[in-house]
Amino acid sequence: MKPVVLLVDDEKTIRLFLEKTLKDDGYETFTAANGEEAFQIVEKELPDLVLLDLKLPDISGLEVLEKVKKEYPEICIIMLTAFADIETAVSAMRKGAFDFISKPVNLEQLLLIVEKGLNSQRLNRELINLRRRLELDFGKDYVPSVSERMKKIYKTVKTVAGSGTTTVLIQGESGTGKEIISNMIHKFSERRDGPFMEINCASLPEELLESELFGHEKGAFTDAKERKRGLLELANKGTLFLDEIGEMSKTIQVKFLRVLEKMTFRRVGGTKDLSVDVRIISATNKNLEEAVYNNEFRKDLYYRLKVIPIDIPPLRERKEDLFIFMKHFLNKFNKQFSKNFQEISDDAFKAILKYEWPGNIRELKNAVERIVLLEDDVILRIEHLPNSILKNTINDNDQFTILNKIEVALSKPYPEEGVPFEDLILSLEKDLIKKAMREVNENQSKAARLLCLKRDKLRYRLKNFDLELR
Repeated sequence: MKPVVLLVDDEKTIRLFLEKTLKDDGYETFTAANGEEAFQIVEKELPDLVLLDLKLPDISGLEVLEKVKKEYPEICIIMLTAFADIETAVSAMRKGAFDFISKPVNLEQLLLIVEKGLNSQRLNRELINLRRRLELDFGKDYVPSVSERMKKIYKTVKTVAGSGTTTVLIQGESGTGKEIISNMIHKFSERRDGPFMEINCASLPEELLESELFGHEKGAFTDAKERKRGLLELANKGTLFLDEIGEMSKTIQVKFLRVLEKMTFRRVGGTKDLSVDVRIISATNKNLEEAVYNNEFRKDLYYRLKVIPIDIPPLRERKEDLFIFMKHFLNKFNKQFSKNFQEISDDAFKAILKYEWPGNIRELKNAVERIVLLEDDVILRIEHLPNSILKNTINDNDQFTILNKIEVALSKPYPEEGVPFEDLILSLEKDLIKKAMREVNENQSKAARLLCLKRDKLRYRLKNFDLELR
């Protein structure tokens, strides 16, 4: 099947010229003279690649780029631009364009970039499809880990899943992804077509938790107006996931021990034993061994639950996963809030690496969500990070936000050894200049005006700070 390329340019001669070139090279082509026509063809034909002119008669090429990328992120877009618009073309790449080609077009260069773009598009489409399949199986926050410890856990998960009935206890701090691991065990097992039922034992009072787990007979208590099947019945031939099992009361622990021993139970108010075929997966952020020692959790139930224990490491012990989680959440919230964050600055990522993330993946997700919602940029910068991440970095060698440096220096008592005044002032001056240069795409005259400096003074500081133009 031939790759499909859409050419968008208001000059008819260029469209015809490029169309012939691409057809001769084996591509199927469509052409559009303006942005509106381009949208219609994209929706109807879903091309693999778009050659898009920056200057169009109705709307700008950048607007077309943003709209297409929002709706169809897998489509590869290459910008066509006059030499004078190179800065704008670079901006387009930050918004998701694969590359740009200057006019007049060099045909050899065009065909080479189109081929590279299509190869990239195929890989992106495969990754998007893989991610969609994984999301369908394990939830939208599933991200394949690169951590060796997590890879071993995934291997254990697949082995355990094949056993069919083995009881699993997942242990780990809050926010580490215990629910995702339980879901994986179910999806990899022969029970995958059966129900996956879950309940948080900490979220319900004892009486209600008992009724939810075991069900109840009509008239068993005041509000029991009809018979209700519990989660154990509903999970028959499938999996029951008990989150925060360390919060289960002693009374229910006794009843649940019987379930694990005989796979039988009675509804609340019932007299008949019911049999089920269900795999039990439990999870806790509590130290159950300590709870057993303190007589808060039954020892016999603990050993029944932990036939296969899986200990999920906290995020601070698997920081090699931070980058892929950051990119995953950036993509997720870009779509949700119609933003276009494309990358993470080096100094921001250093601060992210240094932070301990006590709330683990959940805290990271929430932090990225706040940044994408509140900020409007293509790069996640250090000044976007919350103070909780940056507040202890005043004595580090990493760069951090201008405002944070001032805030930390003025809000804390000076240490006995004092503060490095000269270094702090120079560092603030350097950050101010870097920020100004970023905002004007490294135009020295404009940056000097932003900082109310003469251009020669700015150039002197650029040289001193080794910030000369690349």
